[in-house]
Amino acid sequence: MRMTYCIVFVESDTVPPPLYWHSNLEAVRMRWFGFGFNAFGQVYVGGRVNDDDTANEVKVITPIELTCNVDGSCRTNISGLRASWSRRATLHSNGTHCLSGFNAASGICVTGFTDVIVGESFLILAFPDRIESWDLDNDRKTPVWRMDVKTPSDGTGTPPNLPLISDGYIALKPPFYRPLSPHLKATRLALGAGHSVLLSASGTVYAWGLGSHGQLGHGGLLYEEQPRVVEALWGMTMSCVAAGGWHTVCVSDAGDMYVWGWNESGQLGLPSHVERKTGHHPTSQEIADLSSYKETPEGEKDKEVFTISIQAFPALLDVTPSCDIKMVGCGSRHTAAVTSAGDLYTWGWGQYGQLGYETPYSDEPRCVEFFREQQMRVVDVTCGTWNTFAAVVKEEVAAS
Repeated sequence: MRMTYCIVFVESDTVPPPLYWHSNLEAVRMRWFGFGFNAFGQVYVGGRVNDDDTANEVKVITPIELTCNVDGSCRTNISGLRASWSRRATLHSNGTHCLSGFNAASGICVTGFTDVIVGESFLILAFPDRIESWDLDNDRKTPVWRMDVKTPSDGTGTPPNLPLISDGYIALKPPFYRPLSPHLKATRLALGAGHSVLLSASGTVYAWGLGSHGQLGHGGLLYEEQPRVVEALWGMTMSCVAAGGWHTVCVSDAGDMYVWGWNESGQLGLPSHVERKTGHHPTSQEIADLSSYKETPEGEKDKEVFTISIQAFPALLDVTPSCDIKMVGCGSRHTAAVTSAGDLYTWGWGQYGQLGYETPYSDEPRCVEFFREQQMRVVDVTCGTWNTFAAVVKEEVAAS
């Protein structure tokens, strides 16, 4: 029996409406779609996607428009979204927030917050003057941790988007607050399973934490305690960073995409042992055994097929046909990218439909055709651990 809980937060009217601005400055309202792992209702709230197919209760392959209520309301006022493995937090411009998924404690009721991140045990809320952490594993009516924050010195009056805050960043596990050196001047931060990737105001990328799968981009597999610049990208201005479980992706101002880290499911978009050689998710020993595997089209083991398990330095990844990348998102073992033309490409592990098309793995970026077919332009993407969420606007069709 599946249990789904929903919690609604009421806040002040400080969240901007979910509008996307075209080049002609006409505002168009965004709609959000989700696909992938749905065992706890974090994509589809309120029941099965298709009552005739119980498998769809666990996975959603075709993108479905997000709602907060079973009756289909709250479709068009989502202004932001955060996701973890079993939960999805949506921010709404009408003054509410909704947490969907596993064990969402129903007793949390607060007002006035401006941002949220959600994990498996804790919910982090950002206010103009403080940060609070709420324990999702019990029904206590007060936060388990809170911290006052300073007003940014740049005069904006509000702290940067979570997980960044003034003077540091917030993690989803204790200790919740981690300090950062002021000289970094961080503008964006992405947190992986055990590593962190920071983008500075100058477009420089720093990485630290666990490096066992090459996810830091420093060329080795060692742990880094302090932020260290990714030297292979030095001199190139980056505009976006994303961190998966054990891989990292960033995008340059010129629209080029760079990838590094673990590639066992093809999540880097580079040739993968798994994609080429197996039909199931491998064990670590199977991955090691495949490193010497050779095969010809006739099945003879005498022709080596080039594959990559770990990419410890940033590698330039091209999407075919050639296009500029605007933003990226990373799940545990999959990646999603939005192009300047408004297309969504995904690759990596797809066992639960998180790629938006039917395949267990893909080591090549493939377009999610659903949005093209529906004449929708993708303008934003965020990934949960095993799912993907995309914000879209309706394409303008020229009159004949």
